[in-house]
Amino acid sequence: MLTNFNTSMEVLELAQEEMLYKNLLSQLKKDFELANVKLSFSMEVGPAELKDVLKEKIYFLLLENIPEYQNLLYIVDIPEHKITELKSLDVVDVSEEVCFLLLKREWQKVWFKNKFTS
Repeated sequence: MLTNFNTSMEVLELAQEEMLYKNLLSQLKKDFELANVKLSFSMEVGPAELKDVLKEKIYFLLLENIPEYQNLLYIVDIPEHKITELKSLDVVDVSEEVCFLLLKREWQKVWFKNKFTS
């Protein structure tokens, strides 16, 4: 499993190459629902648009609803130390970096499910 991604788009492109993109979308929907965070996107959404939707939602949560943001990080299982290691203080940059962390973690879940339960 490739895990040394540099960008969110690399994660999404690999998911498409591995034919697991729809599974990734389903996992995202599931975890956002578990965290009680509304996130609307079609199952036909493209990678670039998905990244924008996620980044915008994270940006909104950072500005408007920190408890929901923290709950989402907990549900997705992003380690706290990864968040504290973020270098930027700008909310736009932080939302981009958190989007990347979120996609990497969700990809891990999808990849492991596919590898070990198929």
